Amino acid sequence: MTDSGIVVAIVVAYLALCLVVGMLPGKRGSESAAGYVAGDRSLGLFVMYFITGATIFSAFAFLGAPERAFSRGVGACYILGFGTLGFLPFYFLGPRAARLGKAFGFVTQAEMIATRFRTRGIALAMVLISVLAFVPYLALQMRGAGMVLEIVTEGRVKADAGAAIVYTVVLIYVLKSGVLGVGWTNTFQGIFMLVLAWVMGLYLPSVLYGGIGPMFDAIQEARPELLGAPGLDSKGQAQSWAGYSSDVLVSMIGFSVWPHLFMKAFTARDVRTIKRTVVLYPTFQLFLVPLLLVGFAGVLFVPAPADANQILPHMLMQTDLSPIVVGLFCAGAVAASMSSGDTIVHATASIVVRDGIVAGAGRKLEPKAERNWIRAMLIPVLLASYLLATAYENTLVEMLIFAYGPVTQIAPAVVATLFIRAATGPGVLAGLVAGITVNLVFDLMGLRPWAIHPGIFGLAANITAMTLVSLATRRDLTTDEERFLSVAAGSAPDSATAVSR
Repeated sequence: MTDSGIVVAIVVAYLALCLVVGMLPGKRGSESAAGYVAGDRSLGLFVMYFITGATIFSAFAFLGAPERAFSRGVGACYILGFGTLGFLPFYFLGPRAARLGKAFGFVTQAEMIATRFRTRGIALAMVLISVLAFVPYLALQMRGAGMVLEIVTEGRVKADAGAAIVYTVVLIYVLKSGVLGVGWTNTFQGIFMLVLAWVMGLYLPSVLYGGIGPMFDAIQEARPELLGAPGLDSKGQAQSWAGYSSDVLVSMIGFSVWPHLFMKAFTARDVRTIKRTVVLYPTFQLFLVPLLLVGFAGVLFVPAPADANQILPHMLMQTDLSPIVVGLFCAGAVAASMSSGDTIVHATASIVVRDGIVAGAGRKLEPKAERNWIRAMLIPVLLASYLLATAYENTLVEMLIFAYGPVTQIAPAVVATLFIRAATGPGVLAGLVAGITVNLVFDLMGLRPWAIHPGIFGLAANITAMTLVSLATRRDLTTDEERFLSVAAGSAPDSATAVSR
């Protein structure tokens, strides 16, 4: 077998192993929607750590982080900033959501918010926002997986076909096992990726430059502009601090309210598990450091890749490594795509059905029927993302930054639901509509005043509209709303049994 054949065989074997790992947990979950979407609220710390960690450790991390360092220099370190701080709000949001989920049976973010405010329009607005954020995020994962397969097969399998192959595997085990399959494949893939990241991050600078220090000395000599903060913009010019800071801020605000990440509050075994997961989560950023080193190692690499997104697999295939080692590294890059992609497609389908059809349209579904609807929705979600992945030309990181604009608009609604007594349904709905409208207008028209992320302007419109309309429609809380907030705070009689402390 040729070297490239060995690499391909290892990647195929890895896909088969993921399929087995993802299928087995399906026997454990109940046939209800709660079993399929929330894993019967049974996930412990070990699986919670990896299922939340895999949200950031995606194709964005394994391929996008090296690309960012390769093309933008130290500006890539913004990933470490928002990744470390972005999950901290979940320490306060997660436990309240978990208590409500146990008491009221919530499995999605939007149904929690719509129930608090008794406004179906909120659920429908959040479905729209979630899809706008999720489709490019999932397309990012598909493009990453496709790029890897195209390189390891030396172009015999094109990126589009490679993405289709990998996500057929994802579709099969998510159809079968739901969140339990996602959780255990993410745990397996997470451990695999963490080991490979450090091996690559230390090996490539060593073999190409003689070490990390000599690597940065060489870059300082040949490309000093890459080492000056805050790095370069998409045109290769010095990036402004306003643009850099707004990208970090939008990513931090949006991080904890990503629907697929927030939904993990409804899967946790107890509040302690959630809090420990948040405390441990920043350790995942330690494994992004070597991937940034990989990107810097590629700055002076010859020949340069045709596509900056491919810098990691390109160097692996061009370096004198054992094909077994290259195969394992490329399998790690595929794992990075799958570990986020499976979570995203599962969450998107769940949101469309649970929030759009059940909470928004008011259609009642039996638990088994609801589960089947969610399974059926996986296919159009994957198809829409696949079409975007094949048509969109921007880098993986730019696709993610775009997605953070819409998802950030969810943050005021979540905070209002869990903490703000004066907020009203019309106010929250007005905020969501104003925020997503302003964000999309700025984004689609290419407007970035002072280089600030469009999501910031959307957020300002969101908070302003929510505040003004809530003041205009303010009323006394109903008994149900009082109970809702009491359960969230852990002070209601039934909140003690909602989630054990």
